[in-house]
Amino acid sequence: MTTLQDILDPQIDHSFKGFPHTSPPLRRSQIAAQGWHLLAGDLPLPLAVVKQQALQHNLTWMQRFAADQGLDMAPHGKTTMSPQLLRRQLDEGAWGLTFATVAQVRAGASVGARRCMIANQVFTAVDLAGVQDMQREYSGLRIVFLVDSLEQLALIEAWYRSQQGTVAALRPFEVMLEIGVHGGRTGCRTELDAQALARRVHESLACRLVGIECYEGLAATGQSTADDAYATALMRRVVEAAVFCDEHNFFDNAEVLITAGGSAIFDLVTSRLKPQLSRPVRGVLRSGCYVTHDHGFYKRMVSAVNSRLRCTDGLQAALEVWAAVQSCPEPGLAILAIGKRDISYDLDLPVPLAFCRPGEHVVMPAPADWKIGGLNDQHAYLRGSGPEHAALQVGDLVALGISHPCTTFDKWRWMPVVDDNYRVCDALVTCF
Repeated sequence: MTTLQDILDPQIDHSFKGFPHTSPPLRRSQIAAQGWHLLAGDLPLPLAVVKQQALQHNLTWMQRFAADQGLDMAPHGKTTMSPQLLRRQLDEGAWGLTFATVAQVRAGASVGARRCMIANQVFTAVDLAGVQDMQREYSGLRIVFLVDSLEQLALIEAWYRSQQGTVAALRPFEVMLEIGVHGGRTGCRTELDAQALARRVHESLACRLVGIECYEGLAATGQSTADDAYATALMRRVVEAAVFCDEHNFFDNAEVLITAGGSAIFDLVTSRLKPQLSRPVRGVLRSGCYVTHDHGFYKRMVSAVNSRLRCTDGLQAALEVWAAVQSCPEPGLAILAIGKRDISYDLDLPVPLAFCRPGEHVVMPAPADWKIGGLNDQHAYLRGSGPEHAALQVGDLVALGISHPCTTFDKWRWMPVVDDNYRVCDALVTCF
């Protein structure tokens, strides 16, 4: 039987990209004692690393931010799918964890989370069965997911009826009504649709309505005036739906969950996550990318957050991917041995951060004219025009920053955790 210790302290070996070729298999807890140093060539490149100090800063900062607003955190676990980081988020005080799929919930439950949100619709028979099965397997596990249509509700009810009398301890599903926007993803588009669905959920034997949800981050621009207007309008609809359900006694739980909060404009939803209702309200933020932040998209978005909050110690980029120069085939172009299989590119191309000579521990900032012009599966095109770029040699090391942590984490089964001098002091694994 797999224990919590096995999950948090797994064995890492040569089957994990970036693990030293000549090392025997090691438990995660043994990694720090190896004395490995990224800049000394002890680990094969390319390699994604997490910076210890920035990581801890982000964990503490976001939990404190939520507490200061009178809110709880249920961080989005899909960002990292790392048992070690999910456990640390819980240890920092997270009320629960959020996931995107039923399968992902098991990662949270296995490290001790007993309150899990699925910020998505659940409707297939195999997933509905999976929710029920996990709640039987993990004592006290609460799983809440989203509904946004009568069609989805009909599928849930049909499955529930088919199982009655055949499965012990079958329990109604806890669901939240999702409020969406025109042209967006899921969620009720109109007030009438939301009200009709809320009524039907309350009447259903298969479901219990426990809250209202939205996701505001998809339309974030980084322009405070536009973002504030958008978030305010969306949250007004969330509050109106909550008030309607409260007035009609549609909520089926003593406490109402009101939840929003991606990683881009999370500060703009906080004031409306605890509306005055006839029963207690728990406001929950679900930000996920904050845990490592980034050097691109979220850096731009959160710079606006910092300005609005008058914050001088905001989130810090904790995730870097290092690569070696493998060829300098023509002036102004260096080819790095890293590509789409190693680093995110869905929102923006990687950002050159720093470079150093092999075997040296002197890290120099990348010149402003350095740009990644393109990625292949295993190659990156580093372009520049200055003397530093002209002096690059095969074997030199280059650090790249990322946009969107989610799609870098899913490319790595393990990541070393390093101190500010790039000495390996810990490790984490992922379970995508």
